[in-house]
Amino acid sequence: MKISAFSTDSRAGADHTRGQGVGPWIKQGRGLRGIQVAVLVALMATACVPHRAGEMSPAHGLGLGLGYLIASPLLILSGLLEGIVTAPYLLNADLHEMNRDMVEADTRVSFDETYQYAYERRLADVPASGDTGMIFRHMIEATTHFQKVIKGYGVEDYQNYLLTAVRTADRDGFTLYAVVYRPVGEVRIIDEYNRTRFVGPRDKEYYRPIPQDAGGRPLDVIIDWAGVPRTTIKTQKGQEILMTLAANSVLINRRSDEYWSAERRWVGGDFEGVVAERKVDIERRMDLPG
Repeated sequence: MKISAFSTDSRAGADHTRGQGVGPWIKQGRGLRGIQVAVLVALMATACVPHRAGEMSPAHGLGLGLGYLIASPLLILSGLLEGIVTAPYLLNADLHEMNRDMVEADTRVSFDETYQYAYERRLADVPASGDTGMIFRHMIEATTHFQKVIKGYGVEDYQNYLLTAVRTADRDGFTLYAVVYRPVGEVRIIDEYNRTRFVGPRDKEYYRPIPQDAGGRPLDVIIDWAGVPRTTIKTQKGQEILMTLAANSVLINRRSDEYWSAERRWVGGDFEGVVAERKVDIERRMDLPG
């Protein structure tokens, strides 16, 4: 099944997923047992991620009461697929087990399919580490892999979706990632030196979100975003998880207009505040008490 090209009207307004339960993530609405198993996988993943000095703990970042998750398996599936913000909490879980749970729950994405589309490997042939020797080093490579993935999932205008990064907090251990829809292949911008010039897919500046072109016309639409620990993205497994969650965000027509204010704060030095506030955002989206 092919997914139709991006439509501004179809994406208008905030968050299409709120209030829809797990419907957007479950193809046929079956597989409750798999969802229940996913609860345990999520709890194990969150509990097992080690806390390093100077880094926020996963429990602090996720900020969900375990009692709520155990009581509501449907709720945890919604939380796991809330977007790329959940990638760090899946890092220590077993890819093969999580993939079986996703297949049983009949989700729109799976780790097996992502490995096939991005790396031409079946998950059955991938070791537990997730490493097949294909780690992307920069966002040009990341976007190339990601576009292969969403093309495989049936997105017709796959070439217009990018993975972008803001790296002003890299030395502090966090990168601000975003899934972006950009309707043009080359952009006329005003750069940091106040020069007007064109950037395209071979330029590193192309892989930062661009709110408007040099003429003031709105440009990028933010699909999903998160401040992610750099330790998460150093491994192929972490990158694979990120791309799978990002692909799901494209498939369910997510839109995240709040990104722009978060980016301004991030660049201004308040990256820790941005990361911490995702806790509140997830609780609101999932209708959990604070």
